[in-house]
Amino acid sequence: MASNAAYDFSSAPQSVPIKRNAAAAKYRDDEENMLSAGNNIMFDSRVVRGNTYAAQVVTQEQQRQQQVYNRNEKARQGRLEAKRLQGMAPPGTPPPVDGRAHMDVQTENFLEELTDRPIEATVETQTEAFLDRPPSPLFVPAKNGEDKETQIESGDLFDFDLEVEPILDVLVGKTLEVSMLELMEEEELAAIRAQQEKFEMMRNAELSEVQRLEYEAKRKFAEKQRRKKQEREFKEAQDELKEKVAARAFAKGYLSDLHANVFESLEETGHFYDPVRKEVGEVFLPWLMGEVSTSLTAVAQAYAAADGIIKASLEKAKDIRTQAVADYEAEQKRIAEEAAAKKAEEERLAAEAAAAAAAAEENGEGGGEE
Repeated sequence: MASNAAYDFSSAPQSVPIKRNAAAAKYRDDEENMLSAGNNIMFDSRVVRGNTYAAQVVTQEQQRQQQVYNRNEKARQGRLEAKRLQGMAPPGTPPPVDGRAHMDVQTENFLEELTDRPIEATVETQTEAFLDRPPSPLFVPAKNGEDKETQIESGDLFDFDLEVEPILDVLVGKTLEVSMLELMEEEELAAIRAQQEKFEMMRNAELSEVQRLEYEAKRKFAEKQRRKKQEREFKEAQDELKEKVAARAFAKGYLSDLHANVFESLEETGHFYDPVRKEVGEVFLPWLMGEVSTSLTAVAQAYAAADGIIKASLEKAKDIRTQAVADYEAEQKRIAEEAAAKKAEEERLAAEAAAAAAAAEENGEGGGEE
């Protein structure tokens, strides 16, 4: 084949055959299932599997309603999400008025050039080859002063016996002063403690007197309450005794004639009664009153029906009379209108005849003159 010749495929393209071998499916599960899914009814969602008695039958209307509900729910969720994002987003710039447009304005103290693309520049540099670092030199501090010499003679140095005397005087004086101050402070503290002890004694005496007075007041109050309680109990006992005496007298007076009143009370309550009188009062009279009431109700209904018929007849006669009067008035009005129309027509004809006669007369006079 020449190097510049076009490449041509040796065989025509063809579709890949579907393998039905179980051994091939063992090693090519995904491809075989994917290829055979469209040819196997077990992969069809319309095929019912399992127990068909307890299966829930979903009609097309229910499926359509479920789809509509899913779409509405998704739209509602989208609106809620948009509202939430809108509430979280910062408020934007209001739109410009008609005929104007928004522009970017710098408000900083230092102005800078605004470009869509930053300014670029190409810079090149060349470094030298690495060299060996030389050894660091030893540090030698710089000299910044002048050399001086001093000659010390005898007696120029510190004399301890002579120099320590004023210091000892100061230390001893300060120690004595501090000692006197501490002694005076101790005496003052002793006087303060004595005063405090005296104050404590006086306060304890006053507290004991106050406690004695409080105990006496409490004792008097308790005695007062005890006396009041005794008096109240005595009065309650007297009142109870009076009530018992009164109850005993009332019971004696009430029970004295109780034997005679028992039979009267039993007769009044109905324990002793006449059978005939009771049957007449409880059976015959209620039945008689019921029958009388029924008869009176029927009579009242008959009277009411007769009154209704008479009232309806009167109203109907009144309506007929009113209609007749209305018809008579309408007929009289129609006759009067016809007479008026006839009279108007006669007047119009007379006016036309008079006009025609006048015109004829004018025409005759005109011919005679000629």
